[in-house]
Amino acid sequence: MKYKKIFISFIFLIFLLYIAYPNFSYAWGEPEIISKIQSAFEKIEEWLLKIATPAAAVAVGTGIFMKKFSFGDEEKIRTGKKIVRNTLFSYGFILAIDLILSAIKSLIS
Repeated sequence: MKYKKIFISFIFLIFLLYIAYPNFSYAWGEPEIISKIQSAFEKIEEWLLKIATPAAAVAVGTGIFMKKFSFGDEEKIRTGKKIVRNTLFSYGFILAIDLILSAIKSLIS
């Protein structure tokens, strides 16, 4: 029981310090590993966006060619339409995620 009160008072003290000093958690600077991980994730995000555009273009082109050269085969026409629709949806989803992450990053900074 005694240790529980000490623990609760310690947590309360940390909470008060965190409220009183907003930069308390970064008082001694940001750890180096955190900045390295952040920069690595930013590079991965940039790389994925650079790869997503040509990949989407190739997939849409494949779907269109599949539709054009189906020679009346209904299955190939449906498959081509499905490829184009899913590719555009996926690319839009990737761009929306990038937009949301940029908005969150600007709110945090």
